[in-house]
Amino acid sequence: MYDFAIFWDWMAFAVRWLHVITAIAWIGSSFYFIALDLGLNRDIPGPADGEEWQVHGGGFYHIQKYLVAPERMPDHLTWFKWESYATWLSGAALLMIVYWVGGELYLIDAQKADLALWQGILISAASLTIGWLVYDFLCKSSLGQRPTLLMILLFCLLVVMGWGYNQIFTGRAMMLHLGAFTATIMTANVFFIIMPNQRIVVDDLKNGRTPDPKYGKIAKLRSTHNNYLTLPVVFLMLSNHYPLAFATEYNWIIAALVFLMGVTIRHYFNTRHARAGNPTWTWLVTALLFIAIMWLSSVPMYRPLEEAEATPLTPYEQRFAAAEGFEEAHDIVLGRCSMCHAREPVWEGILWAPKGVLLETEADIARNAQQIYLQAGVTHAMPPANVTYMEPEDRAALIRWFRNADL
Repeated sequence: MYDFAIFWDWMAFAVRWLHVITAIAWIGSSFYFIALDLGLNRDIPGPADGEEWQVHGGGFYHIQKYLVAPERMPDHLTWFKWESYATWLSGAALLMIVYWVGGELYLIDAQKADLALWQGILISAASLTIGWLVYDFLCKSSLGQRPTLLMILLFCLLVVMGWGYNQIFTGRAMMLHLGAFTATIMTANVFFIIMPNQRIVVDDLKNGRTPDPKYGKIAKLRSTHNNYLTLPVVFLMLSNHYPLAFATEYNWIIAALVFLMGVTIRHYFNTRHARAGNPTWTWLVTALLFIAIMWLSSVPMYRPLEEAEATPLTPYEQRFAAAEGFEEAHDIVLGRCSMCHAREPVWEGILWAPKGVLLETEADIARNAQQIYLQAGVTHAMPPANVTYMEPEDRAALIRWFRNADL
């Protein structure tokens, strides 16, 4: 089983690597085409809606856009879809690896909701589907003709979901799931709306019919939503590395403000790309939103040490607390790690527990057994630069303890 822990950690790393690569491809192509569309020179003769000359990599590119479709189907047509699909699939796999399989540690907050792990997983999966259904219903209603109001309602939906997730999940899981919720909407836009509409246009061209412009308008609305949602999703996916973002009572409000920052940032760049002005006021608004986020992050979410020590251990924690060698491992962790990984760290320069990992109580140490095993036992990642002088025999003791629990 301890060999499986190493394999599983590498599996998570590989899937995360894939997720980052595919996300770069998707975001890059999305940002490029939005900038291209906004910056087209539309004062040109002929049937094309606009054109652009670009230079890159030692060559010149001449790009033309047709508002509905060209007169005939071109011999070669490049589709942009797999970047989105691969990003969502790899992200879903990573969510399962980290938050479903590792649910005892990362998913359910027992202080918020008395749920079994399978119930938390069910809520995790179902919420992603429900979010898309609600959003799609709003877009297909009369609100589709009122894009500003639709965006406001979408923002309200995201805020409500952030608050709802925070009633059940850990702060870290709340941020990640809100990002997954939003990313599911974005990929579903591509899979269920944008690509089918493009196929209808292509089919009309192949069969000599005049394509209906409504399909392009619908697809562009969804693509615009994706454009404004991208930056907040990236923030939410990175937030698990920063406890100042997730380990606070107001983490769901922080997430809401991040969505507003995404709007102000993209509005600036979209306006510039469209050559419609230079809205520098967005810089001030973005800065003020970020200052508000920093202020909200200063409110800690950790329970007092006395309350944490009095809380009964969960079955998962009991398994490691009862393993042979736990008392020795407990003393090693307290002596070598807890000065930083504490509710009130005492190591100079450390103000918050790194990555929100607490190692003060028996429950803290038992809950983080696998990470202790990987970070301070199998590898020498912790303590950083071995600043607390953890001896080889200490690391060997941590390895024995973890393996005793998993035998």
